[in-house]
Amino acid sequence: MTITSKVIVSLIIMWAIFFPVHANDTLSAANSTIIATFSGWYVYLVAALMLVCFLVAIIPQSGRLRLGAPDDRPEFSRASWFAMLFGAGIGIGMLTYSTGEPMAHFANSPDIIRGEVEALSDEAVRPAYVYTFLHWGFAAWCTYALVGLGIAYVAYRRALPLTIRSSLAPLFGSAMSGPLGHLVDIVAVVATILGVAVTMGFGVEQFVAGLHRIGMGDWLIDGDGSASAAAIITALLVLVGASTVSALSGVGRGIKWLSNINMGLSFSLLALFAIVGSGLFGLKLLGVGLYDYLRTLPEKTLTLFRPDGSAVAETLVRWQLDWSVFYWAWWIAFAPFVGMFIARISKGRTIREFIFGVVLLPSLMCFIWMALAGGTAIDLELSGTAAGRIVEAGLSDQLFATLAVLLDPGVAMIVSGLVVLLLLTYLVTSADSAILIVNTINGAGDDEGQRRRHILFWGAALAFVVGSMLILGGIDAIRITMIIGALPFSLVIAFIAAAIVKAVIYDIRRKHHGVPTTAYALEMDAAIPATPLPPEER
Repeated sequence: MTITSKVIVSLIIMWAIFFPVHANDTLSAANSTIIATFSGWYVYLVAALMLVCFLVAIIPQSGRLRLGAPDDRPEFSRASWFAMLFGAGIGIGMLTYSTGEPMAHFANSPDIIRGEVEALSDEAVRPAYVYTFLHWGFAAWCTYALVGLGIAYVAYRRALPLTIRSSLAPLFGSAMSGPLGHLVDIVAVVATILGVAVTMGFGVEQFVAGLHRIGMGDWLIDGDGSASAAAIITALLVLVGASTVSALSGVGRGIKWLSNINMGLSFSLLALFAIVGSGLFGLKLLGVGLYDYLRTLPEKTLTLFRPDGSAVAETLVRWQLDWSVFYWAWWIAFAPFVGMFIARISKGRTIREFIFGVVLLPSLMCFIWMALAGGTAIDLELSGTAAGRIVEAGLSDQLFATLAVLLDPGVAMIVSGLVVLLLLTYLVTSADSAILIVNTINGAGDDEGQRRRHILFWGAALAFVVGSMLILGGIDAIRITMIIGALPFSLVIAFIAAAIVKAVIYDIRRKHHGVPTTAYALEMDAAIPATPLPPEER
C-alpha cells in the first residue's frame, strides 16, 4: 500500500513537470466534467454530514459515549487541544481568506448577480458575510469531525489501528484488512497530499507576498504579481525542511509547541484589528452575520443553482462551482488529514465534547477572524480610505494591503513581518502534521510509518507537488487536481458517516443489555471467571 501511494504521487509530480501542457489540458477537462456532474453530490453530501454530526452529539445516549475506556482521560489540555485543532485545520486558509473571502463576496455574490444589491455598496456587506460564514463554518468542521470521530471511535473503543480503513470496519468487518482496506487508505493518502497541497499553495503565495511587502526584494514577484519560481522554490525549501524536522520530533513536541505559538500570534493579530481597525464595525458584522448564517443555514446549505438558459442562471452556477463546490471538495480532500490528526489527539473525550469542541469553537474563531479582519478591509473601502487598494489587490496580498492602508508605513512593515512569521509557523504545522498523518495511514496505524525514510519521502513529495503545480500552472492547477482527487474520498466519507451511526446504535443497544461496549471492557470481562448461577436462577 505504501509503495502504491508513493508511485501514484510520484507519477502526478513527473506528469506535471515533464508534460505540463498535456497535464494542464487533461486536468482542466476532467475538472470541468467532474465539477459539473457531481456538484449536486458534493452539496447534498456535506448537508448530510452536518446533520449526522449534530444528531450524534445531541442525542444523550450517544453523546455520553467516551472515545476509549470509561476511565480514559484526554492526553492534552483543552487549550493545547484547541490550538492543535485550529492550527492543523484552517490556520493558513484563515490568513489568506480573512480579508479575501468577505472582499470577494462584497464585490460579487449571488445577491449581486441577481441584481438585488449593488456591488461594493453598504447593502452588499450583509450578504457577503452570509456566504463567508457558510463556507468557513459548520460545513468544514462537521466534515472533519465526522471523519475524526469514525477513526477515533473504532481505534479507542475497538482497539483497531488508527487509520482510515478502520473507520469502515463497522460496515465491512474483516474485509477492511484486505485489498478493499488498502484501496481506501491509498485514496485517503492521495486526497490528503492534494488537499494539503492546496492549503500550502495558498500559504506559500501569501508568504512570498509578505516577504515582498517587508522589502525582501523584487525578485520574489513576477510581472503579473504572482510569486516567482525562485521565490516558490526558496520558500518550499525553508518550509518543508522545517516541517520535516518538526515531524521527526513527533506530535507531543514539535507540533504541540508550534500550535501554541500559532495561537499566541493569531490572537495578537486579532487584537490589533479589534483595537486599531474597525472593531465595532467588525463586532456588528459578527453578530448580524451569525444571526443571518444560522437563520439561513438549511436553505443555503441545500441550495443548488441549476442552468435554465438565462445568463443570470449560468453566472449563478459558475459562482457556486467556483466557491461553494470548490470549498466542499477542499474540505473533503482535507478531511483524512485533519480527521486523522484530530483522532490522534482526542482519546478520552466524550462524543459530545469531541464534536462540539471540533465544530463550534473553530467555527466561531473563523467567524471572529473574518468579521474583524475582513470587516476592517470593507470599512476602509466603504469610507474611501483604501481607494480601491485592497479590493484590487490579489488574494494573497489583500491582508498585507489592509495593514498598509490601516497603519503607518513603519508599523505596517513590523506587523507584516509578524504575519509572515505566523504564516511560517502555520505552514510548518500543517506540513509536518500531514507528513505524520500520511505515514500513520501507510503504516496501518503502527510505528512502521514513523521511520525516518518515510518522513523524508513525504516531505519531499509534498514540496514537489506544491512547487511543480504553482510554478507550472499556478494555484488553479492545484485546485483542479485537488477537486479530482477529492471525488473518490467523498464516497469513503459517506460510508464513514453510515459506519459511525451503526457503531453508535449497536453500542447503545449493547450497553442497554449489559454487554461490554469497548475492547478494554471485553478483556476485563473475559479475565473474570464466571460465577455459576444458583439453581433457582438458572
